[in-house]
Amino acid sequence: MPVFAIHCIDKPLQQELRAATRPAHLAFLESRIEQVVVAGPLLDDEGAPIGSMIIMDFPDRRAAVTFAAEDPYARAGLFASVAVTAWRQVLPREQDL
Repeated sequence: MPVFAIHCIDKPLQQELRAATRPAHLAFLESRIEQVVVAGPLLDDEGAPIGSMIIMDFPDRRAAVTFAAEDPYARAGLFASVAVTAWRQVLPREQDL
């Protein structure tokens, strides 16, 4: 399966919305945990969340875009921008793992 990076940037001043929606967001990701390569928040210089980065396996880009749109964070209107891009791991090399 191809791998896709979902890069999301929060709208400004939405920390309360992010916190309120976080349990549903995590449950949504955990429901597809077998597809998750890596996931976590993007942080500002002080360590506060300002977005999300999710790298997951999907059959195609359309499935990745659909998944991103169904994320509870997206449905709640948290994100100012969402980019879905095909991704390929180069390092560490598989033989190094």
